[in-house]
Amino acid sequence: MVVSLGSGFGTHAQADDYPHASEPIGSVRQVYDGVLTPDLAVNTFRNIARLFPSRTVAHGDKVYPLPTAARQLGQIKFTSRGKQWDLFDYLAVNRVAGILVLKEGQIALESYQYGNTAKTRWMSMSVAKSITSTLIGAAIKQGYIGGIDDPVTKYVPTLAGSAYEGVSIRDLLTMSSGVRWNETYTDPRSDRRRLLDAQIAQRPGAALDLMKRLPRAAEPGTHNNYNTGETLVAGEVVHNAVKRSLSDYLSERIWRPFGMEADATWWLASPDGIEIAGSGFSATLRDYGRFGLFFLNGGRVGGEEILPAGWTQDAGSPQRLKNGKKLDYGFFWWPATPTPETPDPQGAFLAEGIFGQYLYLNPQQHIVIVVWSAQSKPQGMDIVDDLDFFGAVVAALR
Repeated sequence: MVVSLGSGFGTHAQADDYPHASEPIGSVRQVYDGVLTPDLAVNTFRNIARLFPSRTVAHGDKVYPLPTAARQLGQIKFTSRGKQWDLFDYLAVNRVAGILVLKEGQIALESYQYGNTAKTRWMSMSVAKSITSTLIGAAIKQGYIGGIDDPVTKYVPTLAGSAYEGVSIRDLLTMSSGVRWNETYTDPRSDRRRLLDAQIAQRPGAALDLMKRLPRAAEPGTHNNYNTGETLVAGEVVHNAVKRSLSDYLSERIWRPFGMEADATWWLASPDGIEIAGSGFSATLRDYGRFGLFFLNGGRVGGEEILPAGWTQDAGSPQRLKNGKKLDYGFFWWPATPTPETPDPQGAFLAEGIFGQYLYLNPQQHIVIVVWSAQSKPQGMDIVDDLDFFGAVVAALR
């Protein structure tokens, strides 16, 4: 079901039972230019389904319980970038709009800021990429996709003859297609902004047409370059393989059966078209946490394996290029890297989105941390290194 009409740039949407539905919001260009006032940024980030037509990811009748942990996360003190910080510093200086900490599936900390509530849906930005890669795993498990070494053009034949000829799904998932791409968010001439322009146009096929015209910069599988366009192609792979929308497939395989509490929404590339697989996903804080638990559980729902054996470990682990070079990147997931203050990340990995959105998973300690932020620029506004904060939380709950 498509849930918003038109682009809604800077306008009020019709009121519904969503608590923030009537708030004024900015435009998507203002978002990527980083020129929203603090209050308008908050309003916009929790109303992104009003920026573009968006499809509902429907929840089911049952809800996966998140009981309160007997041991709550209290005040923590830690060092980051040469300074001492505590929990409240982190919330304040990184403009954290919501935070959820789950230990063994129980809530050790849940806090909402800037008027957010448990009903608020918040944008994920590139956390959506990790959701898309998970759908590729689900499609492989069901036999819709043969495997990650299949060529992309097997599922998206319109890319035959483009720079994606000879690119595998593995190359997509590791962002090593070799296709030339400039990801600079604030540069209106970058490929990332041209993709945004195609999205704003809302013309069916406009985004994929852009990807078809890109030149090749390296042989597939030999060079990693962060590329949101790769995820759009990955979304086309899933859509064509499973013969339904990404939202419906996510609802069918994970959102409903695992027990998400609320509907989510996902931006569309055109009215009633395909989802923007690399961004535009919006959900409640607890449901992001439940998605993290689904992943920590190896991608199982009850006794059913939704993902191939070993998928979650591979997705969150450093991969290698064809030349043997090790990447600090998994399958649209980021392995946690050591920092001076957190030298041992313990095999943790995370989904990360611009403006400070995180889904951090620590399988060793069975900890999930969800962070929403409302930072003023897409990148470079994290005063406290989030990985240092996550490490301090893990240490406090160990």
